[in-house]
Amino acid sequence: MKKTVSILLLCFALNLMVQAQQLVPITKTEVLSKVSENNTSIKISEEEFNQAKADYRQTNAVFLPNITASHTAMATTNPLMAFGSKLNQEILTSNDFSPASLNDPSQIENYATKFEIQQPLINIDGMFQRKAAKSKMEAMSLKTERTQDYLAFEVEKAYMQLQLAYKAVDVLETALEAANANKQLADNSFKQGYLQRADVLNVEVRVTEVKNQLQSAKSNVQNASNYLSFLMNDESYVVYTPTDSLTVSTFGLEDKSISENRSDIKAMQLASNAYEAMSKADKMAFLPRLNAFGSYELYDDQIFQADASGYLFGAQLSWDIFQGSKRFGKAQKSKSEFEKSKLEYKQYVSQSNLELNKAKRAFTDAENKLKLTALALEQSDESLRIRTNRFKEGLEKTSDLLIAETQYSQKQLEYYQTIFEYNYAQAYLQFLTKE
Repeated sequence: MKKTVSILLLCFALNLMVQAQQLVPITKTEVLSKVSENNTSIKISEEEFNQAKADYRQTNAVFLPNITASHTAMATTNPLMAFGSKLNQEILTSNDFSPASLNDPSQIENYATKFEIQQPLINIDGMFQRKAAKSKMEAMSLKTERTQDYLAFEVEKAYMQLQLAYKAVDVLETALEAANANKQLADNSFKQGYLQRADVLNVEVRVTEVKNQLQSAKSNVQNASNYLSFLMNDESYVVYTPTDSLTVSTFGLEDKSISENRSDIKAMQLASNAYEAMSKADKMAFLPRLNAFGSYELYDDQIFQADASGYLFGAQLSWDIFQGSKRFGKAQKSKSEFEKSKLEYKQYVSQSNLELNKAKRAFTDAENKLKLTALALEQSDESLRIRTNRFKEGLEKTSDLLIAETQYSQKQLEYYQTIFEYNYAQAYLQFLTKE
């Protein structure tokens, strides 16, 4: 008995949890704001930009010096090393020149502190590599911008899907009320002998069908809400309710075309510029490099002492005359990558224009479909009204009423689906033609 009570209490608690599922009203503006702040794709894109920015900062080495400091401690009896250490410490005496001391020196300790600097003066290939890194950084910045534009469009679509899901629930709940009312009429008519059992069963089948459709529609509400949560990077996964209903929107689009200033297209151009710069850098690698260098050295036989010091400076002109065929192959590869990037840019622009033409035709089709579905909805509404009145008077077949009722629900769903398609087509056109 106690076990049964526990199970009942558990079921009751679960039922309360399901019923108490939080419904959160939300506006499209709030979604856009949260997506802009929290969306993972935007954060990933920003980190990619930070990586490109870090790569660009590394190219500062073309201008800035390389400075190192070191402290070395050693002990030796090697004749050459021992003599050189004493010479650096400035402690040589005449006795150190005797053959016995030169050939068999006693152990000597040497502590050396050294500061070195290397300053690039002429590094032409490095300059082009820096230019390539800058183009890549700018391209990644534009990629982040386009990611934000895409997610704004995706929010528009997802929010409309949520609105459409709620419209479907409203339509099917109304249809279920009508089906239940018809079922009650059918039951009364059957009791009075006006209808056969088969007619009542047909009405019951219709009620069951609408219940199944309503359950699917409610699941679509949860799916649309979950997708909004995903876009906002919100792991609570509550059920959202839109603050406004799905209606026909006008975005005020003009007859625009694809702009070369669109962020993703411009990013492709900058990527091609980066490949061009890298190709030139590989060609400039055949030229010599000029670097300055210098060092300041401190020596003593005691640690961290500096009784002796010295310095040197100079300049070096270096030229890698031949590295097998490595540089030739590298230059050929970078040139091919540059040519490939130009073709990819051209293909991308062409594909974008193709997508724009398809989107324009889809918008025209949705506009025409919207007019037709609105007319069909009006006609099916009038047909259902007439058949319902005739059925109440016993002048209409049950099957005809069910057909009219089903048709009216379908036309309502088709009409709202067409509104979604119409608004989506406009939003997509706006996304494609955004500069």
